[in-house]
Amino acid sequence: MAIRARLSAPRPERQKQTWHEPSWLTLPASVLFGRERRMEAATYLSGGYGIHLALEAQVGSRARLDDLARIWQPSRLKGIQVSREYGRPFLAATQVFDSRPTPRKYLALDKTRDAEQLFVNAGQLLVTRSGTVGRCILAYAPHEGAVISDDLLRVDPLEKKYAGWVYGYLRSDQALAMMTSAQYGHVIKHLEPAHLGSLPVPLPDPAILSEFDELRNRIIQARNKAWESQREAEDLLSNAVGKVRATADAELGFSVAASELFKRRRRLEASFHTPAATSILGQFTKRKLKSQPLSEVSEAVWWLTRFKRVFGDGGEPYLSADELFSINTMGLKRVLVEQADNPDDYRVKAGWIVMACSGQTYGLNGSVALMTEEHEQAFFSHDLVRIIPDKRVIDPGYLFTVLGHPDLGRPLVIRNAYGTSIPHLDPSDVADIPIVRLERELEVEIGRKMINSVKKRAEASDLERQLASRATHEINSFLAGARSD
Repeated sequence: MAIRARLSAPRPERQKQTWHEPSWLTLPASVLFGRERRMEAATYLSGGYGIHLALEAQVGSRARLDDLARIWQPSRLKGIQVSREYGRPFLAATQVFDSRPTPRKYLALDKTRDAEQLFVNAGQLLVTRSGTVGRCILAYAPHEGAVISDDLLRVDPLEKKYAGWVYGYLRSDQALAMMTSAQYGHVIKHLEPAHLGSLPVPLPDPAILSEFDELRNRIIQARNKAWESQREAEDLLSNAVGKVRATADAELGFSVAASELFKRRRRLEASFHTPAATSILGQFTKRKLKSQPLSEVSEAVWWLTRFKRVFGDGGEPYLSADELFSINTMGLKRVLVEQADNPDDYRVKAGWIVMACSGQTYGLNGSVALMTEEHEQAFFSHDLVRIIPDKRVIDPGYLFTVLGHPDLGRPLVIRNAYGTSIPHLDPSDVADIPIVRLERELEVEIGRKMINSVKKRAEASDLERQLASRATHEINSFLAGARSD
């Protein structure tokens, strides 16, 4: 048979059809029509469903989660967005988990139905109910006073003695698997309060409950102290520079001298010349404050080339920008470092600063993190600019404060982003970011407070891991029958 000429060679004929082999099992009809009447096959095939049955089969002391805590969802939020000076800050579900929760929207509180339900108190337990379900966090200082999305279920222990254990339980591997198996929906997964409330919970003895309560309190204290030290460092910098008043409103338009467009870098984008950035530079001049390019106070500013990332259970912990700037990340990937030609180049050292160099300018792009000993154990994404502060010239904590300051540093960072769909920061542009200099003693004081904040945040993360690991161990012991009533 003649074959018509084509631009490419014809595909070889398939000799044997390979069929997908589905996972399956048989269940009595009584299972389908009991409890929650779940008809999705995926529910019964999941490991979480097996854990659920195994917990219920144990003879030890246990209860349902809704016997220990009130689990509720606020009324669906339908807010009216207003400008910052007239509204209350709003945090979406994903923003609550940011290492620095930063509102992007402000809502008219008097136009929001049941607005009082949308505020949280320090120590209140929040659980994501849509998208990536089952992610948990303890509310702390930056969450107070903000309108929190209804996409987070509120979990309020009925008795104080159970507060730490309930949080540890929900952070355990078994509870996460059960929450995942209980979710429903095709495109966007959801979890209802009733699904969460039906989870079986082992009841530890009073000594263990006390240990979990202590861990919970230490986590909240560490996070609040980290936030307080960060605010103190940034306030010292703000007071030294003074209040910056924008010369124009970027949304209404502004003018720039032609000579500014054709300087060395020849940046023609309006975003580079935004009044927020030019007003900061003008304030430096007004206060007679010296500034230096980042390259002059750093040993190196660079990024790495892309490489094909192959993930596997035998790999090393992999940190992308999303995971680096989040709290209580789930399912940390492991990358097989042998795939990279020079794997050691993708690691970091304590004291370095890394900057997210892609993403939206209102999001992670331009965010900075100061590396600690914990980060040295991970394999980092290529999509992060590495910065090594020159300790002979500048205090690393002070440099980190300047680059991350929301009003005095970030506008000077993010104005360098280029691109439309996914803006990027180039290391050569990052190296030119002006770093304001103060008296040496003040810089050291600012740096000391910021380093303390970083240490407290790392301490809180370590306590979170201890709590989750301990809860997982306790549940495994219960399943193995090693515990008695």
